[in-house]
Amino acid sequence: MDDNYLAWERDYKVAAHRSWNAMLNHQEFMLLLRANKFEEIALRAVRIESRTNLIFSFEKMALRDAVRTKAGAAAFAHGLHDLVYGHGRDEDKFERWCDVVASLPRVKTRVLTWPIVTVFGFIALPRVHFFYKPTVTRVAADMYGYPLHYVSRPSCQSYRHVLDFAALVRRDLSDLKPRDMIDIQSFLWVQGSAEYPD
Repeated sequence: MDDNYLAWERDYKVAAHRSWNAMLNHQEFMLLLRANKFEEIALRAVRIESRTNLIFSFEKMALRDAVRTKAGAAAFAHGLHDLVYGHGRDEDKFERWCDVVASLPRVKTRVLTWPIVTVFGFIALPRVHFFYKPTVTRVAADMYGYPLHYVSRPSCQSYRHVLDFAALVRRDLSDLKPRDMIDIQSFLWVQGSAEYPD
C-alpha cells in the first residue's frame, strides 16, 4: 500500500470511522437518544466530521447552524440513528434521511447538499455508503465512460446510481483488493480532482 495514499487519502477517513465507533456506536447512540441528549449526539457527529476535510467550510457552518436548536438537533439525531442503525431497506432509510436534512433549520446556506447527506453514512458505515461530491465524482465518471446522471437535489434514486457506479469501480479494481468505500471514493477523488496532476 502506497504511503502517500494512506497519508493523503485513507488514514484520516479511517480515523473518523474509528472515532464514530468510539463515540456514536449503536449502544452509545441509543443511550444518548433515550436520555434525550440530542444536542450531544449532534455535537459528537459534527465534531467527528470536522476533523476531516470532506465537506466545505460553508457546509460545516450550515450544518452547525442547523443543529444549534433543540428541535434541529432532535430531528438530526433521530434521522441519523435511523440512517445508520435503523431497520428496513437502505434506500428507504436514505430517502427518510434526505427528508430530515431538508427539514433542518437553514440560517444562511442550504443544508440539503450531497456532501452533507452522504458524509455521515460514509463515516459510520464505509462498507455500505459512498461519500458523494458531485463535481469531482462526475468528472471521474466521465473519464471512466460511465453515464452518471446528476440531479442536484439528493434522493435515493440518484444515490442508487452513485452506488451502482461505485460497485462497478470496485469490481474493476478487484485485483487491488479495495477494502471498502473509502478506497473507492479515494480512487475516484484522485481521478476527478484537480488536486492531483496527470
